[in-house]
Amino acid sequence: MLKFMTAIRTLVSVVDDDESIRESLPELLKELGFDVRAFSSAEDFLASNCIDQTQCLILDVAMPGMSGPELQHELANRQLQIPIVFITAQRDEAMRSHVIGRGATACLLKPFSEAELLDALNAALGTA
Repeated sequence: MLKFMTAIRTLVSVVDDDESIRESLPELLKELGFDVRAFSSAEDFLASNCIDQTQCLILDVAMPGMSGPELQHELANRQLQIPIVFITAQRDEAMRSHVIGRGATACLLKPFSEAELLDALNAALGTA
């Protein structure tokens, strides 16, 4: 199994409306050594006390209410520079190019491998 080692536990926040993702992805991230918080919507993340502590955001593209790209835009408006790894089931290359162009580290297609996720996290956190 791939491991990410860090002296201080890095907080990764997962925002996805899919309950199965909110359950399985945090478990994997915890096994990799991260501290994790999961949110069912962008609005829940924005209302949380985790924004300032979040060191990387794993963000679904398509969600009811505020979408992932809309949250990315809102964070930029608030001048919050949280590295973002988008995840999506949509094979929309224009959308993927758009979010990367706006500063996201990666946009992974579901289902993605543990190695792909770890590579994206390492790139987002500057540990690659």
